[in-house]
Amino acid sequence: MKKKEQVQHMFNDISGRYDFLNHFLSLGVDFSWRRKLVNQLSLYKPHRILDVATGTGDLALLISTLEPEHITGIDIAGNMLAIAKQKAGQKRLQERITFEEGDAEDLPFPDEVFDAVTVAFGVRNFEDLERGLSEMRRVMKTGGVMMILEFSHPASFPWKHLYGFYSKHLVPFIGKMVSRNSQAYIYLPESVSAFPSGKDFLEILEKAEMRNVSQHILTFGVATIYTGEK
Repeated sequence: MKKKEQVQHMFNDISGRYDFLNHFLSLGVDFSWRRKLVNQLSLYKPHRILDVATGTGDLALLISTLEPEHITGIDIAGNMLAIAKQKAGQKRLQERITFEEGDAEDLPFPDEVFDAVTVAFGVRNFEDLERGLSEMRRVMKTGGVMMILEFSHPASFPWKHLYGFYSKHLVPFIGKMVSRNSQAYIYLPESVSAFPSGKDFLEILEKAEMRNVSQHILTFGVATIYTGEK
């Protein structure tokens, strides 16, 4: 089974407990991380936004507070999207936000459609990272912005060791107990560990022809917001 199919199956399987575990395992800090991304995004005043790997829609819903013209959320996991649609309905945002199933590495949109493309905790799950970034750049308008929120690797003591122990031992244990999927919460910390963060990811963004790339390090390096312009 390809990585893409494994990721799709895994997120469909844990969708019902995903939000609870996300917030619980991050001790609620993930809320502030998303808010910081949205605050940075507000400086660009985007009208049309694509949220890739939107999952249960938390970032897309938060972006809606900027009152853009329209937000499109896309994800390969239909069960996650069902929850996102339910949330949007509860907030009466069905007309402002559209959720649809699709592949981040083969986006079903024409060139130069969106003013901004965002991703929260999704790019490390791409089967082909360079292709995914290339697709995201393709659908962005010239002058548009790409913002990526992703877990990273704390480098300083004691956060490096504390985070390493937490992600390697506690996350799989708690994830298994709550989600009943032992593999999902082994995969997630491993995917973070394997993902190129910091300057390495900035170089990948530059290779994808993004300009003015920068990073905003969050919570001692546990997460990072990466920004690039087209």
